This record gives sequence, structure tokens and C-alpha cells, in this order.
Amino acid sequence: MDWGRAKNVLIYAFLVLNLLLCYQLWIDLRDQASANLDFTSLSQDTQAVMEQKDIRVLCPIPAATPQLPDITYHYSGEEQNEPPVELKEPVDSKLIYSSFTELSTALQGQIPDIANYRFDSQESEVGKFVLHPLVDKKWSLFRVKLELINSDQKIIAYRWPKIKIGAGSSDNVQKVLPASQALSSLIEKYFPENSVVKEIELGYYGELFNSESQVASPMWRFMLENGNAYYVDAISADIISPKTTE
Repeated sequence: MDWGRAKNVLIYAFLVLNLLLCYQLWIDLRDQASANLDFTSLSQDTQAVMEQKDIRVLCPIPAATPQLPDITYHYSGEEQNEPPVELKEPVDSKLIYSSFTELSTALQGQIPDIANYRFDSQESEVGKFVLHPLVDKKWSLFRVKLELINSDQKIIAYRWPKIKIGAGSSDNVQKVLPASQALSSLIEKYFPENSVVKEIELGYYGELFNSESQVASPMWRFMLENGNAYYVDAISADIISPKTTE
């Protein structure tokens, strides 16, 4: 018997078994997380559709319905066609997770308003951290991005959006629709089978075309596990899906 070959076969078999066990553990943890969440804000009909389409929601459904205005902003989008600007001194990329305050301090000499941005782990990818500017220091302006380029655990460059956000008018302040209502519409009409909702966030939806002045409405963003984002206008309930022509 070729013991060396038999040993290799056993090693590969154990590796495959470990992978299968890890996958099963991940499935069990995901199911447990979903089971521990409160879906009472969703109607029985919506919950039935969730079960029928095997749709999972792995994050809390926000209950707050603040009153928010439309906002105006100026954004050129020119940076999207330009190469990233190299940092004079690379910064430890782990700070994006451990201490955003420390990261802001380290970068504010080159990106003065970085403290007014929020890290978006859902849109970030290998080699690039994505941050969105904040409206009133609280609400993300989705789709407008500050990109931090990283390599070898260091942030080495950035692509900064040239944007100016105006103050919202108190004349058009409206109470936003509940996240549960927006989610129900998506579950029943838009989400494909086996969808997994990873994050729900209220913010503003930023258009990307060049204009003197643009208007953004409050939006609920629903991020799926496959990376697709669905947006629901928090005032009109209009839906922007990955298949929507923009």
C-alpha cells in the first residue's frame, strides 16, 4: 500500500469535512440570527411571503420614523474619471474598523472634512474602502463616495468627491414611512427567492449626474447579501431596484 498517497487522501478528506462543517455552522448561525429578530412589525401576509420565497432578514428593522426634508447639493462627479490622489504618508487601514476618530485625525490634513463621512462596509471591497458624506452629521448621502484605496494593510490613496450639501428647508419636512412598510413592498413584489437582507439604513439618495443643483429625498436602503441594493423613497414609496433604469 502506498501510505504516502493514503495519508494525502485522508488529509484532503479531513479538509473537505472541515469545510462542510464550517459551512453548516455558518448556515445554523444565520438561521439563529434570523430567528432571534423581531418581525412583528411585518404583517402576517408579508411573513407568509417571506417563508414561501425563503427570504431572510438578518438585521433589525428600524422603528424610528423621523421627520426629514428634501435637501439640495452640488456635485460634479469629476473625481470618478480622475486617478486617486496618493497620500503623503500611508495610514494603517485597520483604523477604519477600530477607531474612525483616529483615522479622521490622521487624514484630516489631506481630507479636511473626512470626519463628516461614514464608512460603508456593505459597498466596500478588497482594496477600496467606501465612505458617504453625511447630511446633518447623521444621514448618509448614498451613491456619493469618498474612496480610500488600500494595499498591504495601509491606506495609500483617496478619491474625494467635490460636493457641497445645502441646508434642508423647514417648509418641506415630512415624516418618513416606516422601514417595515418599505420592506413589505420589497418582499412581496421585488426581492427574488432566497434573498438575504443584511442591512437597512435611512439616508438620502444622491444622483450622479453633473448639475448646478440637485435635490435628494430621504431614502431607505436595503442591502442584500449578494451585494444588490434596493432603495425606497421614504416619502413617496417609489422603489429603485437594481433593474431600474436611472
